[in-house]
Amino acid sequence: MNRGFKTVAIVARRQDRTIADTVVLVSQVLSHLGAELVFEDQTAASLRSELGEGIRTVTRSDLADCSDLIVVVGGDGSLLGVSRDIRPRSVPIVGVNRGGLGFLAAVSPELLEQEFNKIWQGEYSLEDHFFVNANVVRDGEILSESSALNDVVVQPGNLTRMIEFELWVNDEFVYDQRSDGVIVASPTGSTAYSLSAGGPIMHPSLDAIVIVPMFPHTLTSRPLVVRGDSTIRIEAKQNVQVSCDSQVVVPLTKGDQLILKKSVQPLKLLYPEGHSFFESCRSKLDWASRLGGRDSS
Repeated sequence: MNRGFKTVAIVARRQDRTIADTVVLVSQVLSHLGAELVFEDQTAASLRSELGEGIRTVTRSDLADCSDLIVVVGGDGSLLGVSRDIRPRSVPIVGVNRGGLGFLAAVSPELLEQEFNKIWQGEYSLEDHFFVNANVVRDGEILSESSALNDVVVQPGNLTRMIEFELWVNDEFVYDQRSDGVIVASPTGSTAYSLSAGGPIMHPSLDAIVIVPMFPHTLTSRPLVVRGDSTIRIEAKQNVQVSCDSQVVVPLTKGDQLILKKSVQPLKLLYPEGHSFFESCRSKLDWASRLGGRDSS
């Protein structure tokens, strides 16, 4: 039986009509299960001919206020964007993967009906994933506030050059470094940009943050893992850019401070029963492959 999901909100990757069939299928499956549907207004507008008239719509910022579950049709990037827009809320999100790897959007379109039937029977798990709050501070005043589910990246912007910055953790000086930039990632983001830069893979349940220098100007600089409740402070010695999940970009002027802290309210990601982080790593990161091919003996 359904355990508490009466109204379901559906949002799709913006300005992408190639996933229209999947959105329609999601709505049909959920309607058959007895859910009341509400669509993000931009999703409904772009797929009006497929969805028809008379559907209920709300703005993205109101999705969590009028639903018990949010379904995101797209890739991990879509899920990241929706997650930031609805926080801080406790409504769970489930992703239908129409993107690339799909570490977060775990429901396959090919198994859509089967997976949602399992969810409706209460066969699912909820995982808490924390955001990293990023504040740009100048002379004690907060100039901008943003957040990231995956990572916060400090980099030179469009120019190809090294930057110099100071790193502090809980007001304790760590180092003064020259590099192409620095990535501060949550466990959720450890399989994203951080991994490409040589960072460790962290299980989503860990209460920790990893700091990964990008091509540092020293061979002894390595990724640093700190407690999740740490306050991380970065001060750049020239003008740079700060990006959150590669979707929100703010300037950091020489002398400004970037203050990073774990958020209090986590994102609740819903996975159908049987989901395994390690299986995802095996399938999406080719852990199951062997050099030279499979041994036939």
